[in-house]
Amino acid sequence: MKGRVINKIQGFYYVDCDGEIHECKLRGILKRKENKNNCVVGDNVEISEDNYIIGIEERKNLLERPIVSNIDYFVIQFAAKDPNIDFDRLDIMILRSFFYNIKPIIVVNKIDLLTEDELEEIKRKLEFLVPLDIPCFFISKKLNIGVDKLKEFLKGYTSAFGGPSGVGKSSIINMLQVEKILEVGETSKRLKRGKHTTKDTNLLPLSNGGYIIDTPGFSSVELPKIKDSNELMKLFPEFNSVGNCKFNDCQHLNEPGCKIKDAVENNQIAKNRYEFYKKVYEKLKNERWNKYE
Repeated sequence: MKGRVINKIQGFYYVDCDGEIHECKLRGILKRKENKNNCVVGDNVEISEDNYIIGIEERKNLLERPIVSNIDYFVIQFAAKDPNIDFDRLDIMILRSFFYNIKPIIVVNKIDLLTEDELEEIKRKLEFLVPLDIPCFFISKKLNIGVDKLKEFLKGYTSAFGGPSGVGKSSIINMLQVEKILEVGETSKRLKRGKHTTKDTNLLPLSNGGYIIDTPGFSSVELPKIKDSNELMKLFPEFNSVGNCKFNDCQHLNEPGCKIKDAVENNQIAKNRYEFYKKVYEKLKNERWNKYE
């Protein structure tokens, strides 16, 4: 049978096979203890009749904190007010999403706290998302505005949620998910592992199909492990929409004949995105890249 690992508890893997949950263990070479990523939550696996995982399909992505694979969407949630949107943090989370090859989605909650003019101002500030092909949902959990539209968009997909505290993330997740399949206490008792049994990353079924997962580690303001400037430039997809620069090794900073700088001047690329690129470039160059030269 084939299924999806939705939970892992102290060496036991819980695999969803068309709605039926199997408690499994690893078999053979998959049991290598020195490799904590040999089988993780989110993996698509093959299991034997006696409930051993005997094969793992190739992953399309793998997050590190928490360790989870095969995420379709990364939902970046902020509040419209209380707290206000931290646009620097938003840029970093978008960068992290592209780095891990996950399509980002922006959710702005608590729009009921805004006047019409305030809402329009936020929408204006988020216009840079359009050329990046990043969907944006304006919702109010309190008034149930936009939640159904978000739920329909995520239907059938696996979505990771991230964002700062105080933005109503848990409330939105609770509205989207169905009842949890495994509870810590019940599982601890059944496995006789004692009260200290903990639950690792958990994929929660969505009420209309798909899965959802809370990823607090993804909300970090730490930059991902970008190895060089070429990799950094690839994480700014809007740079691909302009022609070639005069020099093949152009870093888009002070070089003459730079098409990226021209595009910024002509409003083809948002100025705030370009300024963010320069800030990340300098930070990585000074703190990381120079150490390896």
